[in-house]
Amino acid sequence: MNKNLFVGATLAALVGFGATIHAAGESSWTYAGTTGPQHWGSLDAAFSACADGKTQSPINLTRMVESELKPIKFSYKPGGNEILNNGHTIQVNYAPGSSITVDGKSFELKQFHFHAPSENTIEGHSYPLEGHFVHADAQGNLAVVAVMYMAETKLAELDKAWKHMPAHAGEKKSLPAMINASALLPAKRDHYRFTGSLTTPPCSEGVRWLVMKTYKEISTQQIEAFTKVVHHPNNRPVQPINARAVLK
Repeated sequence: MNKNLFVGATLAALVGFGATIHAAGESSWTYAGTTGPQHWGSLDAAFSACADGKTQSPINLTRMVESELKPIKFSYKPGGNEILNNGHTIQVNYAPGSSITVDGKSFELKQFHFHAPSENTIEGHSYPLEGHFVHADAQGNLAVVAVMYMAETKLAELDKAWKHMPAHAGEKKSLPAMINASALLPAKRDHYRFTGSLTTPPCSEGVRWLVMKTYKEISTQQIEAFTKVVHHPNNRPVQPINARAVLK
């Protein structure tokens, strides 16, 4: 495939500017049954990496390697302006102007979305909710900041989105108050790092994964509100690490 077309398809799949919205029952892949994760690779030739890829996500982060990881530079401002139900998750799209800097490169925040229970696990531990903050650089290379959430206290900033959560696949709403993604991150931002893939079809590889070591508090009611709308677990099972190193 032409590199530019590949990058564009990958970015569209992960960023999801409506590209993954389906009417109920029309999704080409699901999280269970004959169109579930174990079958993704055979559903479409474009999904072959789901079965054949060697650096797939999510993973169980274990046997971490000590490394001098440079801190992620977060330059976030309020920008979450639209919430949508794409049939697989609840996603908040983000206005231009917020970014992270990794490896000296700037990656713009495009959207964030959630999985329950968590997709990645840490030393075998699963969390009730995981957020993925999706970024892309000017060339279309992707970086995902993953945040684990535990049921402890209400996360007020998230309620700005949850109050407008679409109940039906294909539905989206404008948010009257901009969401600040920075408020959804833990105060301490040390992270683990590994090379992985999209966790949904087409499972494209070459994604920088940056997993926060510290979880963020959220309420039981907020987790339940998400799972009630999504209707089912929306986490892909962990994939083999193979020859990859998880840096800490």
